[in-house]
Formats: sequence, C-alpha cells, structure tokens
Amino acid sequence: MKKNQLRSQNWFGKSGKVGFIYRAWMKNQGIPSDFFEGKPVIGICNTWSELTPCNAHFRDLAEAVKKGVLEAGGFPVEFPVMSLGETLIKPTAMLYRNLASMDVEESIRANPIDGVVLLCGCDKTTPSLVMGACSVDLPTLVISGGPMMKGKWKGKDIGTSDVWRFAEAYKLGELSQEEFVEAEACMARTQGHCAVMGTASTMATMVEALGLSLPNNAAIPAADARRKVISQLSGRRIVEMVQENLTLSKILTREAFENAIKVNAAIGGSTNFVIHLLAIAGRIGVDLSIDDFDKLSQDIPLLANLQPSGEHFMEDLYYAGGLPAVMKQMLEYLHQNTITVNGKTVAENVTQSEIYNSDIISSLENPFKPNSGIAVVKGNLAPNGAVIKPSAATPTLMKHRGRAVVFENIEDYHAKIDHPDLDIDENSVMVLKNVGPKGYPGMAEVGNMSLPKKLLEKGIKDMVRISDGRMSGTGFGTVVLHVSPEAADGGTIALVQNGDWISLDVDNRSITLEVSEEELDNRRKNWVAPNLNINRGYVNLYINNVEQAHLGADMSFLKGKSGSEVARDSH
Repeated sequence: MKKNQLRSQNWFGKSGKVGFIYRAWMKNQGIPSDFFEGKPVIGICNTWSELTPCNAHFRDLAEAVKKGVLEAGGFPVEFPVMSLGETLIKPTAMLYRNLASMDVEESIRANPIDGVVLLCGCDKTTPSLVMGACSVDLPTLVISGGPMMKGKWKGKDIGTSDVWRFAEAYKLGELSQEEFVEAEACMARTQGHCAVMGTASTMATMVEALGLSLPNNAAIPAADARRKVISQLSGRRIVEMVQENLTLSKILTREAFENAIKVNAAIGGSTNFVIHLLAIAGRIGVDLSIDDFDKLSQDIPLLANLQPSGEHFMEDLYYAGGLPAVMKQMLEYLHQNTITVNGKTVAENVTQSEIYNSDIISSLENPFKPNSGIAVVKGNLAPNGAVIKPSAATPTLMKHRGRAVVFENIEDYHAKIDHPDLDIDENSVMVLKNVGPKGYPGMAEVGNMSLPKKLLEKGIKDMVRISDGRMSGTGFGTVVLHVSPEAADGGTIALVQNGDWISLDVDNRSITLEVSEEELDNRRKNWVAPNLNINRGYVNLYINNVEQAHLGADMSFLKGKSGSEVARDSH
C-alpha cells in the first residue's frame, strides 16, 4: 500500500504545525520518527479490566498482538474502551452494550488507525466491540480471550452451568454454606471466560464462524500458551489486511451471517446469539430478521456435546478438534466460499480438520441430538416473536398448556417465589414481566427463573417459563425468552393475569394466550406503563431509543455506519 493511501497519514503525514503536534506528543513514548512515515497503524482495542474478571489477562494478549504487528512492519497502539463485566455490573451488562459500542466506534474513527484488533472475552464485550467497529468499517480482526479451564470440585468437572444446580441444592439444604463457598473457588480456577457453551463462548464461536478471527480462535483455553500464539499471529495478519484493504464489510456478507446461524445451531449456542447478531447485522447493513434464525437452523442437528445442552466443556472442544472440526462436518450446509480474515475461504480453513474425540464432536450421520438451534415462536402473546433453545429444554414440555402464574417484575418474583401459599404446581406456566429492554432496563438475564422451593422438594426440575427478558447462555430449561413487544412497551405479555391459560407448541412455532381479543382490549384500556423514574443520563437515552428484542435491542440512531472519514483537524 502506498503511504498516501494509509488513513493514519492524514494525521502523521502532515507538514507544519498540525503534523508537528500529531507526531510530537506521541514521541514522548519513545517512538522513532520512521514509525510515522507510512507504517500501518494498528489499534489494539482492549477491554482489559479488573472489574471484568473474564478479561483480566488481556494485557498479556495485547503484548502478543504488538509483537506480531511489529514483526509485520506495523505500528501498534493500544487503547482502552468501556469493559462490561457480566458478573458484577448492575442492573445488567446488556444495558451498556450499546454505550460500549459507541465508545469503540468513536475511539476508532477519531484516531489515526488503519486497522484494528478487537480483544473480546466476557459476554457483551464481543458484540459491543464488533458493533462499534462495523460502524467505522476498517480492516478488523477479533481475538477472543478464551475459556477458563474446567473446574474441579469433589472429583467432578464443573462449570458455570452448575451454578444453577448449586443454587437449587443450597436452597434445599443439600449444600452447606461452606461447600457453596468452596465450589466458587473450584469453579473459577483459571483466567478466562465461562468454561461452557455460554454466551461468551457462543460469541467467540460467532466471530470465528463469521470469519472475523483466525481458525481455532473460539476454543483455545485462556491459560493455554497457544492463546498467546494466535494473538501474535493475529497481529501479523492485521497488517496484511490493511495492505489488502480487507474491511469488515467485505467479510460480513449475508452469507457469512447465514453461516454463523447454522454453526450456532450445531454447537448449541446461547439464545443471546440472536439479539447480538441482529444488532451486528444492523450496523453493517445486512438484512437479517429473527425468522432467519429459525429457518436457517431447523435442519442442523446438535453436533457438539457441550454444557448446558450436553456434558463437556470448551476446553474439551479444543482438544477434540475445535470449531474447524465441527464446521467441516457441516460443510455441505455452509457457504463455503465466503472470505475470512486470513484471506482464505471457509472451506479452505476447515477441510484439513479432524475429529479427535467423537464423544464431543459428532457427525451429521450420528449427531449428539437431533434438535438444535434457536426456535422462534409467535402468537398473540409474542406477535414479533420469542425464542427458545430446544437442545437445552425438556422434550415433554415443548408442547404444553398450563395456567399462568404471573410476576409483575423481578421484585415481585423474589417476594413470592418461595412463599408456601403461592398457587403453583408443576403444570403451571411461570410468567415474568417488565424485564425487557425498557422494563428492567437493559433486558437482564433473569428469564430462567428458579423454581419454587416447594416444587423442587417434590423433585420437579423444569417448568415452562416465559419472560420478555434473557437468560444466561450457561442456563437451561424450557424457557421462552425475548417476548416482543415487551411488557413495558405495551406488549400482550403486560396483560397476562394469574389463571390465564397459555399454550406453547414449539414444533408448530406457536405461543398463545387463551384470552379473547375483546378481553385483551379491555385490559389494554386499563394498562398503565411502569414509571422507572429515570429522567437523565445514558439510561434515559437508552430507554427512549432502544429497539425491541426482535430487532436486536440496538438504539435506533446507531443502526448503520458513519464510516471512517474525519475531515477536520483538531488544531
């Protein structure tokens, strides 16, 4: 690439006072003059934070990226952006996904960057960084932080999905407080994000399936030295991408999104995949709808035996052949000629892959489970759709009719769920309102409600649960999520009352509130929107502009891209 083609030369290539200022203060970091004379500037977008434990090792990964950039003749510059720690942020990290994407977008656009490496790990850090980068559309490569090693407790392998089991056992008195605390340290024993196919691992899989990372990025454990190796190789490759002008929009085609949906089905990915991929598509300008997730994944069986849909962990997936081995098995379903960040096609990246453990990665002919993917159900309760993950649900509950037990909000749920007088049995349908994008706000992961203690004591392990919120990708059960429109936006779910009959038929993709339209009209006239008393700041901006779940819950004014051009100088 010629020097005058580099975007960074609009800063560093200028003469006179303006160029002097752009270069001089950078030189106080000990940067030689020739670095400003046409070396591709590679931004390393880092979500390192001690408040985001899953990403706490990213300083080491950034150093590995810098090595690769320097080896390839580039000029690495690391910069921080807002980091979203799933385990700590209240009321939910999802509330700030769009804010972080704005931080990423403007940080990239406003600075002399020719290409960017995104360091992602914890759930929302991946979609927020990719969304922001899409709205600038420079050459971009993603590196995931990697899963933590599987936990070890009392001779068993454990991971994040066991949190829900431990919580129920603790509620029933089957685990002591001391055992509960001991399990905490035994589960999260190394750096990295959740060890199961939760949302973080789903996002890592998503970027690899989209073609945004080097092969095998998704599953290399964070503690494995090969995570640093792939980071260094990524640093080398991003310099080449700048020279080739291989931008995000050239990789993120409609075909790439279809591949990602099909791969997500095969690995039993999180329901959160839907809301994040829709938001990414909205930024890059690809026409994608919630119905595509159902249609494109219907014929794909579950090939990966990973928790929460199966038994094993991300670490095991890597040793069994990684995501390339899964994609090779399903290659006939994929768009094989879509380009990826390494300049090769999907087929070229996976055809040499092998399965080393068929208990973890199965074949199309003998899949782990026949049902996979994301099912989208619609009806008067969810006119714009709701989602359920069949591979993590109870088969006998996939067609079910029961009386509604309604919780008006999360506080109502916590106050009532274990009350001995709660009118509920195993055939009931639990309905949680006002936990959607506007209602929580931020659409928290509370949809997989814990069951009442009195039913757990009877040995009941699953019930149909419906909400306008989300659930953790590490969760499981017959849980209908993302009901749209949400209750706080006047959706039908806001009108559900105790005792109403609800029918769920996943095979026929239907969810029905068995109440007449006349009665619903009467209820709607008496409905009053909740007042969250939020009148300022980002959260107010979010509530007033966030789109519904079936559109990706991005802010309406953020859809699309503004590109990378900045015409005016700062002095």
